Amino acid sequence: MELELGAWAVLVGGALVAGWIDAVIGGGGLVMIPLLMAAVPGLAPATALGTNKLVSISGTTSAAWTLVRRIRPRVRPAYVGLALVCSAAGALSAALIDATVLRPLIIVLLLVAGTFVAVRPQFGTEVGSGVVGRWRRWLVLLLVGVIAFYDGIFGPGTGMFLIMAFTAVLSQDFLRSAALAKVVNATTNLGALLVFILGGHVWWQLGLVLAVANIAGAQLGARTVLGGG
Repeated sequence: MELELGAWAVLVGGALVAGWIDAVIGGGGLVMIPLLMAAVPGLAPATALGTNKLVSISGTTSAAWTLVRRIRPRVRPAYVGLALVCSAAGALSAALIDATVLRPLIIVLLLVAGTFVAVRPQFGTEVGSGVVGRWRRWLVLLLVGVIAFYDGIFGPGTGMFLIMAFTAVLSQDFLRSAALAKVVNATTNLGALLVFILGGHVWWQLGLVLAVANIAGAQLGARTVLGGG
């Protein structure tokens, strides 16, 4: 499948912007998935999701590395393990859904996630209060599992949802929650990507080029976060 130069330019620019958005607030998929489906009309929905995962894992991992070196969040192994398994289950579900069903489903989810981002600009800034007891730790595990499954089957807004969970339930500040969210999000991307790779749903040539642009955007975004905006 060949792409025109204009389509390449739009996708590379979109990947750069998506990387910045993902690093700062999460939701870069709201940019990349529509661009992939619009620039390549014949692209199978599962391949659009799989290629987006290749792009997003590159930027998310890069941003996570930058943030973790400075902030050093407490990453529990249970978060990582649950994120990996649940995101893989979500991706498997997406790969098994018929394209005629998955394409309109993606459009609906894009509208829902986009609306949520638009009407909730202060997400992740309200730090929860109270002692972080056992029930809160179990609640976080539940939320990580649900969000990871969502990331596998679709994805946009995952970082935002994780930040909200960590700030509200674990009573962490935005920076610490953002760093922890990036680590967990990189893991959810990995779990989903492995499933999409095994299913042959990744366009490697396109994905690798866009990954470079996404990393550049993610580094700019990580520095924006560390600089307080």
